[in-house]
Amino acid sequence: MAPHHLPFYLAPGSGADTLMVVMGVFLIGIVLWVGTLYWKLHSLPERMAHKSQKLQFELVAVLGLISLFTHMHIFWIAGLLLAMIDLPDFGTPLRSIAGSVEKIADATPGGGEEAATDVAVAAPAAERPDLAKEKERSHA
Repeated sequence: MAPHHLPFYLAPGSGADTLMVVMGVFLIGIVLWVGTLYWKLHSLPERMAHKSQKLQFELVAVLGLISLFTHMHIFWIAGLLLAMIDLPDFGTPLRSIAGSVEKIADATPGGGEEAATDVAVAAPAAERPDLAKEKERSHA
């Protein structure tokens, strides 16, 4: 009877419901925003471990995927804790030691007695009193 006195949230007789369209767009926007926030939060351990060693990064990534597909949050927490810990680098010193041992082994093809002699000659005079005496004799 008096459509101009009806509140704005009631649909007019033409059938176009403006409030429903606005709320639909708002709902889609909120769902996309919450989804983006969830993905950012879910990938937090991977982004933290990205700067670390390859093995640690891969473990954190696998824990994140397991958490995502199983909905068991303990895997995400384990990945986050693993990403926060700096694991010591044992590989580089061990590779250096192995390389040095290979060089020593290649330098002495004869093996045992020659290697012992080479090492004995390379030792400083302070550690070998017999060499110190020989040096004194040669200087005199």
